[in-house]
Amino acid sequence: MTDKKYKFTVSEEQNLKRVDQFIVEELPTFSRTKISKLIKEGALLVNNEPIEERSKKVSFGDEVELSVPEPVPTDLKPQNIPLDVVYEDDDLLVINKPIGMVVHPGAGNPDGTLVNALLHHCKENLSGINGELRPGIVHRIDKDTSGLLVVAKNDVAHNVLAKQFEDHSIQRTYLAFVWGMPKPIHGRIETLIGRSKYNRQKMSAEVGSGKDAITNYKTLEVFKGKTIPDISLIECRLETGRTHQIRVHLAHQGNPILGDQMYGKKVRKIRDLDEQLSILLENINFQALHAQSLGFLHPKSDKELFFTTELPKDLLNLQKMLKKLGN
Repeated sequence: MTDKKYKFTVSEEQNLKRVDQFIVEELPTFSRTKISKLIKEGALLVNNEPIEERSKKVSFGDEVELSVPEPVPTDLKPQNIPLDVVYEDDDLLVINKPIGMVVHPGAGNPDGTLVNALLHHCKENLSGINGELRPGIVHRIDKDTSGLLVVAKNDVAHNVLAKQFEDHSIQRTYLAFVWGMPKPIHGRIETLIGRSKYNRQKMSAEVGSGKDAITNYKTLEVFKGKTIPDISLIECRLETGRTHQIRVHLAHQGNPILGDQMYGKKVRKIRDLDEQLSILLENINFQALHAQSLGFLHPKSDKELFFTTELPKDLLNLQKMLKKLGN
C-alpha cells in the first residue's frame, strides 16, 4: 500500500513561515493535529531532507513534500447493533448514543461498540483517518454519557470536521444533574486539566501543568424539598474538549454529577428521603450527563447544521420525580 504524496513549492509570500503553518495553508482540510503527527513520524521532506521539527521555517523556493499513509484496513467485525440515527447523508452521520455504549473498541471492550455498529450500518463508507481502531470517529463521548456525536463517512469530511473541533468552532451543549446548587448559578470554569498525580486513570483540575479547559454553565432548575436533597439541572457549553472535562470541572467546583463513579460522591443517607427517589438514585450508577446539542458546518456544503435531542428515559424519569417532589 503506497502513501499519497503532496508536493508544494514555497512562494515569496510564504517565505519564513513555520513549516506546519505552511502545510495547513496548502492543505486546509487537514487538521493541525494530524499535520503535527505526520511531521513527528517523519513524513515531511523539505528539499528532500527529512524534517521532524514543525517549528522549522521554510524559505522562498523550497520544495516541500508530505507523505500521507493510506488507512490501515480494519479487522474489526461489523455487528448488527441498532443505532439511533438523527441525520445521515453521503458525508456524515449524527448518532444519538445510548448510555452504556462504548464508542470504539479497547481493552475490555473488544466488540459491541459504536464502531462495530457503524461498520455494519455504513458498510465500507467510513473514514479511515484514525487508523483501524476508530474508523469514522471524529470525537467521542464517555461510555456512560448519552447523546449526540458526529461520524465521518470519508476522509475529506473527517479532516474538515476535525479542524472545526480543533478550532473550537463546534457548538456543543450538555445537560447534567448535579449535587447541590452551583455558586454562582451561572458562570465560567477555566482551569488546566491533566492526569491526576494520585490516580493516573483520572483527570484533575488541580495540576501544575496540563491543557487549558473552559466550561461555561448555567443553572436551569434547582430541586429542593423536605424529602429530596438539593439537586440542580445545569447546561454546560464547552469551549474546549478535554478528557472528562465537564465531570472534572463540576466536581472541582463542588457540584459533582449524580452517579459519576469516578468523580462523584456516594449517596449519603438523607433523613426523610422519598423512598421512590432513593431507589431511583441508587439505580443511577452512571454519570447523569447528556450531550444535548451539536452544531457545525457541513464539510462539503458549508451549511450550518444544528441538532438537539431529549434526555434519555432514565434521566427524564429523574427530572419528573424531582419536579414532583420539589417545592
